[in-house]
Amino acid sequence: MSEFVSFVSSGAGDPELLTLKAVDRLQRADVVLFDDLASGPVLGHAGERAELIAVGKRARRTSVKQDHVNRLLVDHARTGARVVRLKSGDCGIFGRLEEEMIALDAAGIAYEVIPGVPSACAAAAAAGIPLTRRLTARRVQFVTGADVTGDLPEALNWAALADPGATTVVYMGKRTFPKLAEGLIAQGMSPDTPALLAEAVGHPEQRLQRSTIAALADQLARDRPDQPALILYGPLAETQEEIAICGLDAGAALASI
Repeated sequence: MSEFVSFVSSGAGDPELLTLKAVDRLQRADVVLFDDLASGPVLGHAGERAELIAVGKRARRTSVKQDHVNRLLVDHARTGARVVRLKSGDCGIFGRLEEEMIALDAAGIAYEVIPGVPSACAAAAAAGIPLTRRLTARRVQFVTGADVTGDLPEALNWAALADPGATTVVYMGKRTFPKLAEGLIAQGMSPDTPALLAEAVGHPEQRLQRSTIAALADQLARDRPDQPALILYGPLAETQEEIAICGLDAGAALASI
């Protein structure tokens, strides 16, 4: 058999948001190397005989080293097994996809990349809001709130981040958002700029909380949730009050307000 790896995007966690191609590759896989955020119900689509190997990484926690993940990919592919590398969200956004592609290129192993629903899009859909509001949001930008050390990245484009006409989605930003918000306000962004904290998007424990950048920064400075989360801020669809909604039906509830 030929040596081949399928990089499969799991989307935000809801198995109903998987693409048909992603389901097909999971069902036919002999080996699935999966991230923490790509586990759970999504793995139910893997074949009964598939070997499931957890290789996830979480900030400030003991994790599998990237070199070891690269070696597992190469070693399993060289046996002729049908290998799936399952990644959360869209595997090309703020992940280690490029490093793993480079490792396969160096080993002469072919691969494909199967895109998925980005968690930012799933969060906006769950909240019943568009990522780009017509006439008020000129663009949308995805940024990381943490560098390799877990701190706020240096040399940020503060003018772009504080643009009142942009919807900004912050990945991995729970720990650093208080400092980010301080910088945004210093750049002239209103403290009352709408913000949305989206926790565990696509999972049964999903929670969506409306706030402002100042209030959310104060909250996260005191208490950071354990669940993985995204932060959206900018010209989001407005409501009359701060809302906290749990569960996978949150989108329908928010949309009715």
